[in-house]
Amino acid sequence: MTERLSDVVQRIRSVRQLSSVIGAMRGIAAARAREARQRVEGVRAYAATVGAAIGQALALAEDGGAAGGGRERRDGHLVIALCAEQGFAGAFNKRVLDAAERVLEADGAHGRELLLLGGRGLMAAEERGLQAGWSAAMAAHADEVGALADRVTEQLYARLGSGRASRVTVVHAAPGFGEVQAVERSLAPFDFARFPLAKNPSPPIISLPPRLLLAELAEEYVFAELCEALTLSLAAENEARMRAMSAAKSNVAKMLDALVARSRQLRQEEITNEIIELGGRRR
Repeated sequence: MTERLSDVVQRIRSVRQLSSVIGAMRGIAAARAREARQRVEGVRAYAATVGAAIGQALALAEDGGAAGGGRERRDGHLVIALCAEQGFAGAFNKRVLDAAERVLEADGAHGRELLLLGGRGLMAAEERGLQAGWSAAMAAHADEVGALADRVTEQLYARLGSGRASRVTVVHAAPGFGEVQAVERSLAPFDFARFPLAKNPSPPIISLPPRLLLAELAEEYVFAELCEALTLSLAAENEARMRAMSAAKSNVAKMLDALVARSRQLRQEEITNEIIELGGRRR
């Protein structure tokens, strides 16, 4: 079938509309990545405040917090994978799930369980044959991180408290790289040794026994670590989407150039045919 100029013009119009959509998606991703990056320092400052409180509580505890870290009752391992909720994020889910699988397969623990965030990540995990013991939607905005971290904290402490697991690892992507890179972070058993004992000239007034206070502060610190991981993952997801949209926009621009060139060729052919037709009529 001979290609018509009107068809090419219609395709040019459609490709230009697609380019506008891609540009808008890239702009949204850039805004969300920037917002998430701006929240990271606040989350880290909160974690530092809780860490300082742990150091003060450790100075009051005779056992140095040994009992506050929980007892290992079973060699179970929870792996929390932070994936993407939406599409067009390139290899984001693949890299996170690759790392999560390595963590799950690295030890021979009984009762290994995957907790997964992100609808698209859940679909990718099911295609790999990975079953999630619990899943939820990933935060779409930085404002949703706190509530989601609270839900995840509740899930992991329910499992730790029931003895179903003794170790927890969160796997997430980190922003600021040319490509998606996954990071692993251990959340449990809680390592009190990383917090220096505070030297209190006048010990703080507390209303809880030191061991119970340490347990509460440890849970709060884990919550802060989850907030940081979720915020970093959100930034990395949107940076990956920005890169994917930039590549798509470049491909669309090449397609548009080819279509414009083709439309000019067809227009020239139409003009040439009209001239030939007019010349034939004069004869």
